[in-house]
Amino acid sequence: MTIKILLVDDHQIVLKGISFFLSMQPDFELVGEANNGREAVEKAGELQPDLILMDLNMPIMDGLEASNLIAKQFPDMKVLVLTSFSDLSHIVPALQSGVVGYMLKDVEPDQLAEAIRSAYKGNVQLHPDISAALLNQLAPSEKAVKEPVRSELSDTLTPRELEVLKLLTKGMSNREIASALTVAEKTVKTHVSSILSKLNLADRTQAALYAVQFMNVNKV
Repeated sequence: MTIKILLVDDHQIVLKGISFFLSMQPDFELVGEANNGREAVEKAGELQPDLILMDLNMPIMDGLEASNLIAKQFPDMKVLVLTSFSDLSHIVPALQSGVVGYMLKDVEPDQLAEAIRSAYKGNVQLHPDISAALLNQLAPSEKAVKEPVRSELSDTLTPRELEVLKLLTKGMSNREIASALTVAEKTVKTHVSSILSKLNLADRTQAALYAVQFMNVNKV
């Protein structure tokens, strides 16, 4: 399997550095580069990459507008944001545009490579700092966390798994959840794996964000 990648960034040093890194990966093929959003949209149609690694702050057309256009014109094409902006004013609109993930440029090279591979498969990829920012923004109040989640989750997960999931929305680690529920950490790990499997999610961050979306104090 070879992942065809289009790299989009207006800083030449960054562009060349990432290009070199991508070329060292045996399963990546760098099919093109672009210096702005408009060029990215044009090359997306011309080169038909599997995934576009997209910067946000660029001249002529920024990465957000380009991502919106690509999502409309090429709905099967994956866009993974790679930027320096870690504020919610950039993160939320980007995720709403249909990108498959949001990574920061300080990410470790190996983590970026794995994020690309996972994003290619359609899994949402978030830099750890982005996950934390989103969870802090979306986390329900103490009252909301104590309320039952919507029936769709109750029908899918066991009562104990629902308890674990609610604590995940608070950003708690397996050890912290084990302490809160007075169970073994290994037991929590088993519950988390079961939750991910049942909800068809890739990681605990996705599970937490998914659960937050279903938290509703007015429904059982």
